[in-house]
Amino acid sequence: MWEGRARTARRDIAALATSGLGVEALHAAAIDVVGAVVANDFVCWGSLDPATLVMSSMTSGRNRIAPDYEPLLAETEYAGDVPNSFAELARRGQPVARLSDLPHREVVRHRRLNDVWRPLGLEHEVRTTFAVDGDCWGAGGFVRTGSDFTDRELEFLAAVAPAIAAATRVAVRTDAHGYRGETGPSIVVTGPTGEPRAVTAAARSWQDELDQIAPGRFGVLLQAVVTGTRAATSGTFQARVQTTSGGWVMLQGSRLISDDDQSEVVVTIEPASGQHLVGMLLAAYGLTTREREICLEVISGYTTAEIAGRLSISPHTVQDHLKAAFAKVGVRSRGELVATLRPDDLTIS
Repeated sequence: MWEGRARTARRDIAALATSGLGVEALHAAAIDVVGAVVANDFVCWGSLDPATLVMSSMTSGRNRIAPDYEPLLAETEYAGDVPNSFAELARRGQPVARLSDLPHREVVRHRRLNDVWRPLGLEHEVRTTFAVDGDCWGAGGFVRTGSDFTDRELEFLAAVAPAIAAATRVAVRTDAHGYRGETGPSIVVTGPTGEPRAVTAAARSWQDELDQIAPGRFGVLLQAVVTGTRAATSGTFQARVQTTSGGWVMLQGSRLISDDDQSEVVVTIEPASGQHLVGMLLAAYGLTTREREICLEVISGYTTAEIAGRLSISPHTVQDHLKAAFAKVGVRSRGELVATLRPDDLTIS
């Protein structure tokens, strides 16, 4: 019975993919499709940047989490020590993960369960990743009271996840080509707990725009970047985030040099350039790793012979990969390829 429902859901999601929806609108509609089979009290999906596995958008179901708990939920995603984070599941290539399947000792001390779900009266969680062709484009979490999620429900989620991934990839192309950047760079300096200590006027304009998505959205994103920055061994962390206008912004956190673990983090915010977005477009068109490399070389202006030398392959191989890339992107020449992957309103630096 679940196989039939999965087939129907995949068809419905495929239809959504061809309707020209952006990522958030697509996910909002697909949440209803999946929720008709997998009952839940709360659901939240995020699109993931395939390069960094950072959430670039978040879409909730009909019920929204209480605002006080959103920063706690974001912290569990990026702290690096909470099992079944979206990024961890994506790296493992695990399509579905039920919280209760973790070892008992991990369930008992699970921070997301104890700090977020149980205070809200929720007990059971299942998470799924949306991956296709080796790239993870999103992930979703389902939470409910009562009985735990069943094996059949997990099988259903695993069956529809690739369809959601493929639809999300199409929606990313729609959003990315509609990119507009209108606000200049801005800076936020945060304290030990991620609270803003200094905010430039330009940053406040980003705050106003991002808070139109949901009240407090800017603070949640800021907390996520700060948490990710503190957890990163490099001391830096990047996230590409979509705005209400359909554009994209780049948030980058950097730890200030300090002798303790509570050093300030500086977060810079600026419109995402074509350089920031082109990698996501290459993945959205389903190009292989080698095809992406060659397309980037073409965008940079290198000839076939120069690309062959730089990548240590033959010119014939370069041409073969380019032909494959042309077919996937739907173009017939290098000029068309560059125009598609680097439209005039994107700046490649």
